[in-house]
Amino acid sequence: MKLWVTAALIALTSAVRAEVLLSADEIEQTLSFGPWPPSFQSDPSNRVSNNARAIALGKALFNDPVLSVDGAFSCASCHDPEQAFATSEARALGRVLLDRNTPSLRNLAGLRWHGWGGKSDNLWAASLHPIIEEQEMAHSPESLKTAITESAYIDDYEAIFGVIQNQGPELVLVNTAKALSAYLETLVTDRTQFDDFRDALERRDFPAAAYYPEAGQRGLQLFLGRGNCVFCHNGPRFSNNEFHDASVPYFLNETEVDEGRFGGLNFLLSSPYTLDGDWNDDPDKQGAWAVRNVRRSHADFGTFRTPSLRGVAETAPYMHDGSLRDLNAVIRHYSKINTERLHADGEAILSQLNLSEQEIADLVAFLMTLSKAPY
Repeated sequence: MKLWVTAALIALTSAVRAEVLLSADEIEQTLSFGPWPPSFQSDPSNRVSNNARAIALGKALFNDPVLSVDGAFSCASCHDPEQAFATSEARALGRVLLDRNTPSLRNLAGLRWHGWGGKSDNLWAASLHPIIEEQEMAHSPESLKTAITESAYIDDYEAIFGVIQNQGPELVLVNTAKALSAYLETLVTDRTQFDDFRDALERRDFPAAAYYPEAGQRGLQLFLGRGNCVFCHNGPRFSNNEFHDASVPYFLNETEVDEGRFGGLNFLLSSPYTLDGDWNDDPDKQGAWAVRNVRRSHADFGTFRTPSLRGVAETAPYMHDGSLRDLNAVIRHYSKINTERLHADGEAILSQLNLSEQEIADLVAFLMTLSKAPY
């Protein structure tokens, strides 16, 4: 009986095991997507980054409707921890239906730009704006100070930031956002089947790497090669965190347009909450060079930040407006992309791929391996 079970297991593993299809150059490119998870680096602009008590306070505030002026909803209402810190709706619902899809809040630590339009250059500012945005949490700095003072979190707040009555409302707002940011920095996607494959390639353990499915490998080859997806989706996060025109309509209606990066820059360059501002806790203002040197141009209209592909199978629907319902629709969008919709003065990196049904299935299979099972 024991010999029969052993033989059955050998037969099963032989059936599961594929082979490594990648060339030496493709293997080298694949190694650039890791290792994962990345090593954590505290945010020098946030003095409570990596502070355990601030992380706990941030998590509690994230899940509590105290951060909305009328207690109507919490951060978690739109960024549901059970849905990869996003939602399954095409567009976010605040006090009104918003213009954009809810992005996942995982893997945000250390990014240069935040939000679909990049209106923040640091995570605590990105955490701050929804609290005071009229269409979202709708607090004023004054009402937020009152809410925190009267909340169950006042002791924790004062243990971290000092006596609240000695602080102006704007300081309380910034401190609250920095506690939220300390928590959000801890949200990192799990390792995946792809990471096991990548690491096996790095240590030249090709028998282990061969357990990665052949469909995923073929999809990866397309991703690196003819598809040129790696141009924007590169590095361990599978994102360059920059802004591109993906030929997705940006007209909201007949008279309004989502300005994308152009509007984000207008906001960023007038914000007091940047790395070049007074609320930065880093005396050296590391990273402030980006906001000091960034410039607006007409080509920024309708460009949006490249999202990370880690955990992508968990975050449908896709694109800044949530217009593509699943990964199959995303691949088909790029396969038959409308190049006439792309900016004439923008990048010339996208063209119709005219993928076969097998190639579409292979790319989807690859993307699925960037999420933790069962995705």
